[in-house]
Amino acid sequence: MGGRLIRGQWHSEESFADKDGSFRREETSFRDWVEAPGKTSDGQTPQFMAEKDRYHLYVSHACPWAHRAMIMRNLKGLQDIIGVSVVHPYMLDLGWSLDDDFMGATGDQLYGLKHLSELYVKAKEDYTGKVTVPVLWDKKNETIVNNESAELIRIFNERFNSLTGNVDDYYPEELRSEIDNINERVYHNINNGVYKAGFAENQQAYEDSVRSLFDALDWVEDHLSQTKGKYLFGERLTEADIRLFTTLIRFDAVYYTHFKCNVKRIKDYPHLSDYVANLYAMEAIKSTIHFDHIKHHYFYSHQSINPFRIVPLGPETPVKGF
Repeated sequence: MGGRLIRGQWHSEESFADKDGSFRREETSFRDWVEAPGKTSDGQTPQFMAEKDRYHLYVSHACPWAHRAMIMRNLKGLQDIIGVSVVHPYMLDLGWSLDDDFMGATGDQLYGLKHLSELYVKAKEDYTGKVTVPVLWDKKNETIVNNESAELIRIFNERFNSLTGNVDDYYPEELRSEIDNINERVYHNINNGVYKAGFAENQQAYEDSVRSLFDALDWVEDHLSQTKGKYLFGERLTEADIRLFTTLIRFDAVYYTHFKCNVKRIKDYPHLSDYVANLYAMEAIKSTIHFDHIKHHYFYSHQSINPFRIVPLGPETPVKGF
């Protein structure tokens, strides 16, 4: 289930696909950036400046896009700088719920709102579009700064360094072109590819998406076999790893069955399964993974795919070696 806001009013929707039966992800709407403390080149104080306890992150533990932001928040030591509200795993007729009656769901820590759509309307009363996570909220101006995960992880990567003293760089200048190339391929064929397969409403759209997905997974497997290290860039952890990992960690538990991506499991790929295990072993990453939220969200929320809303018990070991 799900829906959208149209001029500030919620409208439920049954289908995730377009009229031709293919799934297409919409562009996000809030695309401002937080600037490092200080003034801009024209001498003006930026509208959104990095400050402790000014920003609040709304996430779902189930959502791979929000998961990126949570991983980067941990890696950059922002836990005491940016607070978090975690939505309920069930996304039903009214979209993301802020109920707290599921372990790990916090409710709205700022305003006590019942649904995430209310936050979007608070930011822009006539908002039209999807209501998605993650959301970076500015408590000072009471508005959404950014709801694009690819940009949020770069904001977290560099704009709060002076507050934390953490200068680890997951988007280094010398690798940016290569990172961008991998991100582009992974996004279209893997990150979004599983959704294009799962939400397809005709056979051709489904088969085209699955073939592209597994062509890309085969390519990553081959790439990892050649890097001779733990990550996509050998021993250097980058944002490309974070973006890929959040799909792979959900693959065997959800996408393999629920989205019919069942040509192979990640555990059937020697290098990919080792890669996932290496990342999972990092406490900053492992602590952000909640398989109960992941499985309950997908299998319970998508009634058009799983009409009886039965949540499977397995797999027993979703990550190699754990």
